[in-house]
Amino acid sequence: MEIHYELTEQDVIAFNLYHVKNSKVGKNSLQWQRYISPLIFLLFAYFLTVFTDMAKGPLFVTFGLTAILWVIFYPKYFYFHITRQVSKMLKGGKNEGLVGEHFMKLNKTGIADQTAVGETKVQWAGVKQLIEDPDYFYIYTSTVSAYIIPKRGVYSVDGLKTYVQQRIKA
Repeated sequence: MEIHYELTEQDVIAFNLYHVKNSKVGKNSLQWQRYISPLIFLLFAYFLTVFTDMAKGPLFVTFGLTAILWVIFYPKYFYFHITRQVSKMLKGGKNEGLVGEHFMKLNKTGIADQTAVGETKVQWAGVKQLIEDPDYFYIYTSTVSAYIIPKRGVYSVDGLKTYVQQRIKA
């Protein structure tokens, strides 16, 4: 089976967002940052009232509202930050083999992905799992890296899915 597709910066960002939203580490990181920071805000307000002559009411209202807004809006900021960081890394580094044209061959021995700057190969034994979302296939070769295949570049989405699943199980 052969697939020819163009991988864009948006595709790489989509993979990173998918990975963070679905990995245990990403979920834990978001939860800690989302809920521990507001607790720190409230503890800060408490210590201000204990060690200063500031009025408790306005201080706790201000810090309490800040904590509530943080819990509500932090996930949007978290994912925006990831998007911005991935975009910066792609623009700042040497990523010629990642973004651009890909020619992938899948056969009985494994996967070969050829780009303008080189070729990567992995045997089926090195493929950990196939993940599908509405727009992409991610063929994971480790816990943090995967071949990103946009469905727009696949002639037969069901055919690719079946082919890879059969090879992974074999």
